[in-house]
Amino acid sequence: MTKKIRKPKALHKRYFNRELSWLKFNWRVLEEADNRSYPLLERLRFLSISGSNLDEFFMVRVAGLMGQQSRGIDEPSVDGRTPTQQLNAIAKDSDALMVRQQKIWAKLKRKLAAKDIKVVALSSVGKIAMKQLEKHFTEQILPMLTPQALDPAHPFPFIPNLGRSLIFDMERQGDGQSVRQLVMVPHSVPRFVRVPGKGNRFLATDALIKRFVGQLFPNHKLLAAGSFRITRDSDIEVAEEAEDLVRYFRSAIQRRRRGSVIRLELENGLPAELETLIREGLGCGPHVITDTAAFIGMADLAELVELDFPALKFSAFAPRMPERIREHDGDCFAAIRQKDFIIHHPYESFDVVLDFVEQAARDPDVVAIKQTLYRAGKQSQIIRALCRAAEDGKSVTAVVELKARFDEEQNLLWASQLENSGVQVVYGFVDMKTHAKLSMVVRREDGQLRSYCHFGTGNYHPITARIYTDFSYFTANPDICQDAAQLFNYITGYIKPQRLDTLSMSPLYMREDIMQLIDEEIGHAKEGRPAAIWVKLNSLVDDRIIDKLYEASETGVEIDLLIRGICCLRPGVRGMSSRIRVRSAIGRFLEHSRAWAFGAGHGLPHDDAKVFISSADWMQRNLDRRVEYMLPITDPTVHSQVLDQVLVANLLDNQQTWHLKSDGSYERIAGGERPFNLHQYFMHNPSLSGRGEALAERRDVPELRLTR
Repeated sequence: MTKKIRKPKALHKRYFNRELSWLKFNWRVLEEADNRSYPLLERLRFLSISGSNLDEFFMVRVAGLMGQQSRGIDEPSVDGRTPTQQLNAIAKDSDALMVRQQKIWAKLKRKLAAKDIKVVALSSVGKIAMKQLEKHFTEQILPMLTPQALDPAHPFPFIPNLGRSLIFDMERQGDGQSVRQLVMVPHSVPRFVRVPGKGNRFLATDALIKRFVGQLFPNHKLLAAGSFRITRDSDIEVAEEAEDLVRYFRSAIQRRRRGSVIRLELENGLPAELETLIREGLGCGPHVITDTAAFIGMADLAELVELDFPALKFSAFAPRMPERIREHDGDCFAAIRQKDFIIHHPYESFDVVLDFVEQAARDPDVVAIKQTLYRAGKQSQIIRALCRAAEDGKSVTAVVELKARFDEEQNLLWASQLENSGVQVVYGFVDMKTHAKLSMVVRREDGQLRSYCHFGTGNYHPITARIYTDFSYFTANPDICQDAAQLFNYITGYIKPQRLDTLSMSPLYMREDIMQLIDEEIGHAKEGRPAAIWVKLNSLVDDRIIDKLYEASETGVEIDLLIRGICCLRPGVRGMSSRIRVRSAIGRFLEHSRAWAFGAGHGLPHDDAKVFISSADWMQRNLDRRVEYMLPITDPTVHSQVLDQVLVANLLDNQQTWHLKSDGSYERIAGGERPFNLHQYFMHNPSLSGRGEALAERRDVPELRLTR
């Protein structure tokens, strides 16, 4: 008889709110800026990241809620909150977060000053340096500034998203007439300028513009001035009736640039009448979130992070070239033919992925290449290789996802370049994103065709591959490659796979397969066998899967969740989630890989556990509105690498991991007697990389042991 699970009636007692959970994640990012074990400029980097994260949160998530509110949509979130209730809670928490940002910035400024990196005020700049700054302003900044009068004949100008502007209240000499002027600061103007002289002193460019405003407005007396910055609605909703995705997105990108104002940041001390003028000029309604701070645009601190001070940054790290590739002299196909293997980025070089595609492009025996492209970066070797392959007469198909948020414009450019080279470009579905990261190469060998596949948990983006932890799985297994071909056919021709021998995919099967795997663990628990689930994700939001995990918990399944970002599941509640533990790692690298393991009646870790990697998080969008893959890991060495190395290391970490409590708060895990940092472990120890037995004999890979 199934044990009845006690369900709290109130949804907010059963689930955490998605948006507030995301803010909790950004709080954790911000707290790394106050982590004294990090070098100073790395702490500043985390502060900057918390600012850019918050910008995107307002541009997309808050904008979406405001859109629902304006249209009178009261559909509640998974925790029962209406859009208005969520916006009220977001405003309160984000206000507190921004106050904390300002305090940390003040603290870091003092600490940086002690290391001879000083962000100074105008009053501390001497006459000689000021004269040189004036010359710099005249020659390097003034030509890029365009004053805009604010009067009935000159309507308030359009301010771009994340645009920073200065507003001036002035008195014209001679007639004493009041004049209001606005100056938009182009994105190409640096946020800081170096002060001439000894040491490393920097002055905010806004302060420099105010100081020499007389060059812009001669014969005017400055009465008051201040800076402001806006955030606009930047989400693109795809209309189901869109007949031409390329044309639709080209016009949608233009519309996005003129999205409604969501957030207004104002510099401290701005007079009330100038604030009113800004709000009226921007058309800010009562719902626009307004923030006042000493320093606006926290993301701009990234400029200072890039200063050349190696002693104030993490020590340089060079990814390893996997031993499997080296022993085959860089021949990717020979290495894959020998045995499946997995690469763990960024500890192992992303060059392997680039080399795989480039070798395919050059190889005369390769007859076809199929490639998904979600985010490829601005300088993409992958794109160049695909173009070269098509120009050489190979059959090349590229699935370019136009709906990759904030990469739409770049992807349109890539699509055009690919098509010009003869690549068959496919844009996927109108109502779904193709999020699966997959590359397939077909090669003629001994008169037969043989396929090679790469499955990634991250994007084909060489820049993010340096800081995102991800998996790259290479295989020539005919069953897996046949399933990959069916997945491509589904994307390009809408042909639903009749049978998949190895892969699972969304939106067709993955949700049901995950549910079945959890049910199997429930069955083991009921029969008295060890039952355990480990899951590593970026986000856990789907309420149906959460409910199934609750059921598993109260049936006796031990569940450990490694959720970097959003988690709507409430752990550790008696009678609902008593056996569920949630951890979140925030550190030098961004945990991005997705993997999960099921004990299969043996508990975890165990050689017979069912292990999977995937491109999907457990969110409604990934399971119902995206094309994703889920790949079982059966090769013993790769199985051990994912389960016994990566997942165990994440569970062992006690240096950069937070524990989610049942009240929704996060608590940093204390180091204890045996400190373990998962990022440091992988930086200093080789992974198995398909050479498990050889490395084990040499004892190059320290064995990790997890005890409860």
